Amino acid sequence: MRPSSRPLILDAAIRVTERDGITALTLESAAREAGVTKAGLMYHFPSREDLLSAIQRQLITRWEERLTEMLGKPLAEATERESTTAYAIEGAANTASKAELTFMLEATAQPALAQQWDELMHRWAPLPERLEEPADLDLLLARMASDGMWLYEATSGAALPAPLKAALVERITALTDPARPRA
Repeated sequence: MRPSSRPLILDAAIRVTERDGITALTLESAAREAGVTKAGLMYHFPSREDLLSAIQRQLITRWEERLTEMLGKPLAEATERESTTAYAIEGAANTASKAELTFMLEATAQPALAQQWDELMHRWAPLPERLEEPADLDLLLARMASDGMWLYEATSGAALPAPLKAALVERITALTDPARPRA
């Protein structure tokens, strides 16, 4: 049995989006990038909307895999602090993908797609329920700083210099530790 070309097509469509933007992503451009016929692509994704939805799921799955690896155990076994810490450190340490940003922005106009990203964020880094605990606010600050670093790299087209990025990741990590002395 021949392996499915579905993953190959998804990876190709993500590359097209990363390189040329979402407006350049058509069934034809994805098929060409994947080295398949348009009919072959349409066997898996009958419409552009089907392709976009599958890409969203693929990107979210990749995030979940990286977050689980950072966490070092299944999400179900983690505390909220541990999952948010994994989210903050992973987001700050990895280079942002323009394709991820593009698809997140695309999702804002489509509630079903936006819900997928919202669910990911809520699972891994929910907003604190208590505001009186400095450690909870520090954890939220770590998440927001991580999101800001990720967004900076996704929108600027340039990675932060390695020493600066390492120093920022170290500070973000420190914010996630409730045992550290408060200033």
